Amino acid sequence: MSRRGLCLVLAAPSGAGKTTLSRRLLAADPAIALSISATTRAPRAGEREGEHYFFKTDAQFAAMVAAGAFLEHATVFGRSYGTPRAPVAARLQAGQDVLFDIDWQGFRQIRAALPGDVVGVFIRPPSLAALRERLQGRGDAAEDVARRMAAAQSEWAHQSEFDYIVRNDDLEQALGDVLAILRAARLASARQDDLAPFGEAR
Repeated sequence: MSRRGLCLVLAAPSGAGKTTLSRRLLAADPAIALSISATTRAPRAGEREGEHYFFKTDAQFAAMVAAGAFLEHATVFGRSYGTPRAPVAARLQAGQDVLFDIDWQGFRQIRAALPGDVVGVFIRPPSLAALRERLQGRGDAAEDVARRMAAAQSEWAHQSEFDYIVRNDDLEQALGDVLAILRAARLASARQDDLAPFGEAR
């Protein structure tokens, strides 16, 4: 059966392992592609246009916002980030799945823009205390830990908005859970294009 692609959103507090899970998921399943965001921040060493980000000036970004060219966008620490609508729409139409590494606010915006196409997964650390230990263990400065913990409490408060919650206290188990969610979402009847009556199906 042919099907329309889906948007898989992974959201989590900083330090919960979302980036690692995203990388492992992309390596494990070549049928899903990472959404490339646009940003107004300058490229970092090794970052390439169209591969890591679409780099925009403030004026270019503002023009895209005014034109409705983003599925979601936000400003973080003085820099703007957004998901261009056209590349995602083209992939979904072609039956390709797209992975998003965004926060709960971006998830809300994408779900509103693409109702029926979005599956949200909240990656949850064992506890907020465990999250603090992870942040401290990776050498973050005390003020950064405090700032990230405040943001984590906000993320934590919105986890019930997501379709699934995956506890990440074991990376392999968490990856298996996300892969199972992706497989089930692909098989949902609402995603299938060919639901002809019995005997007429191709």
